[in-house]
Amino acid sequence: MACPICSKHAAEKYRPFCSKRCADIDLGKWMTGAYAVPSESEDDADELVQELDKAMRERAEDDASKLH
Repeated sequence: MACPICSKHAAEKYRPFCSKRCADIDLGKWMTGAYAVPSESEDDADELVQELDKAMRERAEDDASKLH
């Protein structure tokens, strides 16, 4: 199997990548939005915004409780 980033032979430890470097490059592409999974639903964006808002409120509450 070839590494999807550099086409070298994949290493068992990092499969399907050849190294930690290529695995990290791939992760970085996902994190920056260079890769995207297409959605069939327009509601997905709304749900994502709601979940992010909820997570941010919960984190703010956790941070506030640690201060007291």
